[in-house]
Amino acid sequence: MENSFKGRKVLITAGPTYEHIDPVRFIGNHSTGKMGFALAECFAQRGAKVQLVAGPTHMKAQHPSVKVTDVTTADEMYEAVKQLAAKSDIWVFAAAVADYKPKVAADRKIKKAGAELTLELVKNVDIAAALGKEKREDQFSVGFALETDNESSNAREKLLKKNLDMIVLNSLNDPGAGFKHDTNKITIIERDTTTAFELKQKSEVAQDIVNLIGERLYA
Repeated sequence: MENSFKGRKVLITAGPTYEHIDPVRFIGNHSTGKMGFALAECFAQRGAKVQLVAGPTHMKAQHPSVKVTDVTTADEMYEAVKQLAAKSDIWVFAAAVADYKPKVAADRKIKKAGAELTLELVKNVDIAAALGKEKREDQFSVGFALETDNESSNAREKLLKKNLDMIVLNSLNDPGAGFKHDTNKITIIERDTTTAFELKQKSEVAQDIVNLIGERLYA
């Protein structure tokens, strides 16, 4: 198991993205990056060379085979990932990319005036879906889905829409799962099979995910 991914190049996204409203405010989410960084460490420990594109997070990579590219916005993450995708064997989209961004970001702090403030939002690029259109047969792609209702059907729809080989589903309805926890409870959905796991530490969850990817690649 130690060198099971030796020679493989793995691209991982992690953490949130922050979409600027003005120089001091942003739209973001509660992602810590823990899951993506745990996956990067796990792949590196098994011999892979890992490119980790990370949004704003306090996490630090420990393994020398993990190279981190720091980004802030979804557009920056997409540009970084595009540069690395073609040379990578495995893609893991673990980042919680903001779905929308302000149409216009003010270059100065917006002053408080009136009882309401209206922001016009526009869609960010769906990074996994965009790259899914360019994925080669020899590349393996993994997405993540954080859901609150119709979990399995929503995740399976994303699996097909984004041309993923598997999608890791976690639900905010499960205690100890989702953002800000050191634990997670996942179900991995593939086109022909579904594998459920118990609540575990994120480092153990990363092992489960990497194990299953290895089984699919080396079966």
